[in-house]
Amino acid sequence: MAPDMGSLADRIRQVADLMAGRQVRLPLGGRFFDVVVTANGPEASAVIAMLDDLQRAEADAPDARGPVIESPEESRLYWLVPPGTSAQWQSHAYASCLGQPHEIVLPPLPHNEPPGVYWRRRCRADRLVPIGPLRILLDRFRPSPAPHDEPLGRVLATKS
Repeated sequence: MAPDMGSLADRIRQVADLMAGRQVRLPLGGRFFDVVVTANGPEASAVIAMLDDLQRAEADAPDARGPVIESPEESRLYWLVPPGTSAQWQSHAYASCLGQPHEIVLPPLPHNEPPGVYWRRRCRADRLVPIGPLRILLDRFRPSPAPHDEPLGRVLATKS
């Protein structure tokens, strides 16, 4: 079966927009990623630091780690995890996982500090946050308050 050229063109345009410094709205699940949502704060910062150590090999570039978006106004972190994670996600006291039918608005790639929603850990084509270590570290550090099951706001939306 031939690929849907409309959706392929849309994906190419979205990647080009992101690379050009514009914000992009992408569907969760599918080919890209799902999102684990947690509170931000010192406990979540500890999880990020531990994951940085786990993900980076000696020969890796300094930014070789899974992408994390921070929304200071909502006091949330959005961890980009492999697509399909939401279908396998077990209930968690400190995190929610969302996939289809939700969408996420990605901040422009160069936006790596406040104000507004920004990349706490920049998006790379070759990395997502590893779900096993993330769950273990969330259990250990317990970032709170825990998000609701469907945290919708400026970053996430339900696909219409």
